[in-house]
Amino acid sequence: MPKFILTAKDKSGRTFNEIIEAFDSNAAVAQIQAKDLFVTSVKQVADAAPSIQKKVSSNNSAGRFTHSKATLEDIISFSRQMATMLSAGVPLMRSISVISEQVESKQLSEVLHELVSDVSEGQAFSRALTKHPKVFSPFWVSLVEVGEASGTMPAVLEKLTEYMEEAAAFKSAVVGALVYPAVLFFVCTGAVVAFAVFIGPTFERIFKDMGMQLPGITSAVLAMFKIIRTQFLFIIGAGIGGWFMFKGYIKTDIGRRNFESFLFRMPVFGKIFKLIIVEKFTSQMAMLVDSGVPILYALEISERLVDNLVCAEVIKGVREAVREGRLLADPMETSGFFPPMAVQMIRVGEETGELGKMLNHVAIYYKRNVKDFLKSFGTLIEPVMLIVMGGIIGVLIIAMFLPILTMSTGG
Repeated sequence: MPKFILTAKDKSGRTFNEIIEAFDSNAAVAQIQAKDLFVTSVKQVADAAPSIQKKVSSNNSAGRFTHSKATLEDIISFSRQMATMLSAGVPLMRSISVISEQVESKQLSEVLHELVSDVSEGQAFSRALTKHPKVFSPFWVSLVEVGEASGTMPAVLEKLTEYMEEAAAFKSAVVGALVYPAVLFFVCTGAVVAFAVFIGPTFERIFKDMGMQLPGITSAVLAMFKIIRTQFLFIIGAGIGGWFMFKGYIKTDIGRRNFESFLFRMPVFGKIFKLIIVEKFTSQMAMLVDSGVPILYALEISERLVDNLVCAEVIKGVREAVREGRLLADPMETSGFFPPMAVQMIRVGEETGELGKMLNHVAIYYKRNVKDFLKSFGTLIEPVMLIVMGGIIGVLIIAMFLPILTMSTGG
């Protein structure tokens, strides 16, 4: 009968190592779980790694994948399934193995098989996750580590899933509010190009043959059309080149910092952009603090994940101040980056010992503010964009037909 080395934790977070003889790993885990312990790793003394690697190879050739990269939806689904299976008492390694056979992402499937191999060799789940930073962020790993230490992995994964679902829905709302104006802009641009390439030359020939004296608006529009036609490739090339230069510039620290500062200074939209960043920071901090992550470590993780250099520098300053013994709210207020209401709520949370709850309230408040703005923005931008488009098309039509109308009236 094979022997298994099992690492487990009790509800207080203490770690135990035991050697169990059983028919298979599931039977060994069942013996440990009967003692009300949470199993974090199982390793067969004879080493099951070769068989696992064989299983990986056979699964990768199954041709069942619908896409290559691991998407946010894939990670959310994995987290939800893990929480459900662990809550039902399914061993950790068995849970990962079962899910790895069902995922539709090739990258995630390969990562999960590697996790099974690492956990079977005795590594902690959180440590195994650190090998795959492109799939599992430090935020993810730190929460899993908390779940392992406290023996509350299913509950932590459930909270993590809810957080990711809310973050995905919020991001979708932001992107969705910007799609419609972008579509209208490209439609308007396409109409102008169509006029310039197909309609403008016809009218220009008519006016030339008739020897007409053109109004100023018509001359200006025909001149613009000529520039678009003769310099079309140059304009397209310049636009593409400018875009890549801009992308390259904002990839540098100074370029990205300057661009973010410009966004923050924009009228109306700058305030909303800042609120989106504040919401992301406070929601991440609320999740980390509520899960038991130390405040300094939570700030370090948030600094890396906030995805904004200006805010990251502010968080770094806050973290250094907290390290020196100051309360979180004091350096946040001094920075001038965070809204006064957020600072005051966080201060109250620190004073009452409800920091996680207050951070969550702040995140919910600003998330609601941003959603309300986006809703109002969508309601207002539609008629404005339609008026602008109608005005541009109207000017083009008037410019083309005005000489003919003038001639027909004897002007």
